[in-house]
Amino acid sequence: MQTAWALQARGRFPAIVGTEQVYMDNAGGSQVLGTVIDSITTYLSRTNVQLGASYATGMQSNNLVAAGLLASANFVNADPGEVVLGSSSTQLLHNLSSALVFPAGSEIIVTTCEHETNVAPWLRLAKLQGHTVKYWNPSPEHDWTLRYTDLEPLLSERTVMVAFTNCSNITGTIHDVKAITRSIKERYPEILVSIDGVAYAPHRPIDVKDLGIDFYAFSWYKAYGPHMSLLYVAPRAQKYVTPLSHFFNPKDTTFDKLNLAGGNYAFTAALPKIVEFLSSETWKEIAKQEEVLSKTMIDWVLTRPDITLYGTKESSSDQRAPVISFSVKGWGSKDVVEAVEKVDPKYGIRWGHCYAKRLIDSFGLEKPEEGVVRVSLLFYNTVEEVEGLIKVLEKVLDVRE
Repeated sequence: MQTAWALQARGRFPAIVGTEQVYMDNAGGSQVLGTVIDSITTYLSRTNVQLGASYATGMQSNNLVAAGLLASANFVNADPGEVVLGSSSTQLLHNLSSALVFPAGSEIIVTTCEHETNVAPWLRLAKLQGHTVKYWNPSPEHDWTLRYTDLEPLLSERTVMVAFTNCSNITGTIHDVKAITRSIKERYPEILVSIDGVAYAPHRPIDVKDLGIDFYAFSWYKAYGPHMSLLYVAPRAQKYVTPLSHFFNPKDTTFDKLNLAGGNYAFTAALPKIVEFLSSETWKEIAKQEEVLSKTMIDWVLTRPDITLYGTKESSSDQRAPVISFSVKGWGSKDVVEAVEKVDPKYGIRWGHCYAKRLIDSFGLEKPEEGVVRVSLLFYNTVEEVEGLIKVLEKVLDVRE
C-alpha cells in the first residue's frame, strides 16, 4: 500500500532497521539518516579542531563547516550570509528577539495556533521595548486554520511584525504562507513576517525567497538530522537587527550579527548529507507517501463518533502534514496513550500540549491538563504500522463502551 520508494528509503535510517519500535512521535524529533550519523562520527574522529586555524587538519575542518553552512542556506534558497545555525529554533528566535529594535509604540501580532517558539520571544521583546501585542486566533469553524480575513482587522500602521506558523504541530494544517504574506505586504509593505517552519520542514521543501517572508526558523533534528536549527533573516530586515557578536567581529550579515559560536561543528559538517537526500524527487515521494498515511489515520478517526479530530479533515499533501491530533470523549489523553502502551508498547505516540498550550487551551477539552493524543508520522512510517495502531486503539476504546 505504501510506495516502493518509501520502503526502500526506510533502510537509510539505522534506528528503524531491525527494531520493533514504531516511531509515531516524529513531530518531536525525527530519526536520523545513516549518512548523517556516519559524517558526524568521521568529523569527530578525524577533524575535530577549533575553526580558523591554517594547519592541514584545521583547513579541512574549516572547509567542512563552510560546506555545511552553504548547504543549509541552499536548502531554503538563501545566501550563506542570510542564515545562522544554533541549537534550537527557540534559542535562535530568542537571540533574534534580543537583537531586534522596533520604533516606540509598535504593534506585534502573534497567533494562538503556535508552538511557543514563535510566541514567547515576541512577548518578551514587546514587554522590554513597550510595544503592544495582538492575538490572531484560528477559528474552530475553519478547523483551527489561520485565515487572512481574521488577521486583516488587526493590522494597522503601527504593526511592525506578524508571526505565525507554516504548519501547526498540533493540527498538521499547512498554512498558505505565501498568499498570507502577500496580502499583508500589499496593504503594509514594511511589516515583517516571522514564520515558524519547524513542523513543516520535514514534509515539504522551503523557498524563503518565493514565500516573501522576513524571518524563518526550523529544526534540523525534526528533518532527519542532528540537534541543531536554522534561522533565515531577509536582507530588508537587517536594519532592525543589532549585532550580538563580539565588537571586533564583522557585522554585515545575519551570520555576522547572530552567530554566537553556538553552532556544533560536527553537526554543521553533516548537513550536506541531508540536503543531498532531500532532492526534488525525494520531496515528491515524501508527499505521496505521507498523503496515504494521513488518509489511513484520518479516515478511521472520522468513523468514530467518540473522537474529535483537530485540524483539517482533508488528507491531501498540499493541505496537511501527517500530524493527527484528537481527543476521545470520556477519556483523558494521557489515559488513552497509556492504555495503548499497555496493550502494545511498540507504538510510540504522545499526549500533552506539545508546547502549543495556547491552542490546546482553546479546544475545550475534558482534561485540558492532559492535552490531546498526537500521532505524528513521517514518510518512513508504513500503512501497516498505522493500521496496527488503529487496531490497538479500537481494542482500547471499545473495552469501555
